[in-house]
Amino acid sequence: MIEKDKISVIVPVYNVENYLVQCVESIINQTYKNLEIILVDDGSTDNSGKICDELKTKDERIKVIHKINGGLPDARNAGLDIATGEFLMFSDSDDFLFDNACEVMLNKIVTENADYVIGNYINCQEDGSLWENPVFNKEKYKEFTLSIKDYKDSFFIMNSSVCNKIFRHSFIKDIDLKFTVGLPAEDAIFTTYCFLKSKKVVYLPELVHAYRQRSAGTSISMNCTSEYFKGISKAYNIIYENFKANNELGFYRFFYAKSMTYMLYKFIDSRLLSEEEKIEVLTKMRWFYKLSKELNVPACQSSLDLIINKIIAGDYKDVIDICSVIAEIRTFMPKEIKEKMSKPQPEMYLKM
Repeated sequence: MIEKDKISVIVPVYNVENYLVQCVESIINQTYKNLEIILVDDGSTDNSGKICDELKTKDERIKVIHKINGGLPDARNAGLDIATGEFLMFSDSDDFLFDNACEVMLNKIVTENADYVIGNYINCQEDGSLWENPVFNKEKYKEFTLSIKDYKDSFFIMNSSVCNKIFRHSFIKDIDLKFTVGLPAEDAIFTTYCFLKSKKVVYLPELVHAYRQRSAGTSISMNCTSEYFKGISKAYNIIYENFKANNELGFYRFFYAKSMTYMLYKFIDSRLLSEEEKIEVLTKMRWFYKLSKELNVPACQSSLDLIINKIIAGDYKDVIDICSVIAEIRTFMPKEIKEKMSKPQPEMYLKM
């Protein structure tokens, strides 16, 4: 039974013993108290599962699921299966919420009768210290209702993460949506489908979520394998087909521009790929980069445009050489600068 005005906060947990307590305490200490806190221990091999059980004894709102490792989307789905709240929120277990996140998000989704609400968020260092600026400029982006016909503000605010959002549970049930298991970019598949099917989405400029940037030694970007890139190719194909089926390729062009930049830098930064694997990855994702010509979406940076043209032409060895030079340069850059390169400002996209 879904309870009125209760928020179910779903937290997938896997080997995060150093961050888990801060994450869960940030939820426990929310100014809004009618919460169901679902911790899904996804087969952790460190003390994370034990910590979940200890936290459960301290707060009756906490529910713990221990399951065999199935990956992040599978863990989130396990939480969705038992969630009883009228509203849904998600937090990754190495991140944390600001104290009034649930309250301000709930107030907005109720008063606006929205399907979901997007809040502002900020990156933080591994030690939890916040970056200087939030992801969305508070002066530039005030509260507004998103539109799939708005290729400027709505496109930029509609980020892929589920962790800075609150969803109406009935909306997720009505569109019969779960997280896609076995593929990366499960957030992007989920949130873009929500956007395609929603009747009303509202952006809230208040900070609700802090996203922890882990050290280079554990960086997902630097540790992307060939299997990751094969999976992302499938995931991006699902997203493309969803936009195409809903006759919204106009908006997709802008989503594609952002994704193209992000994915190229993932490939550039990866340290785990042999030259043979790099060629295999480029071959597998050639369809994706060919869309830049089919949809008339030039790269936002001239160096990336050169790379894309060479990928389309099949000049993979040249691509690898150029990417190696850029990767070496990026090793000397601060995280903030690399982040900005990977996620350019919306003005750059409007030149398309």
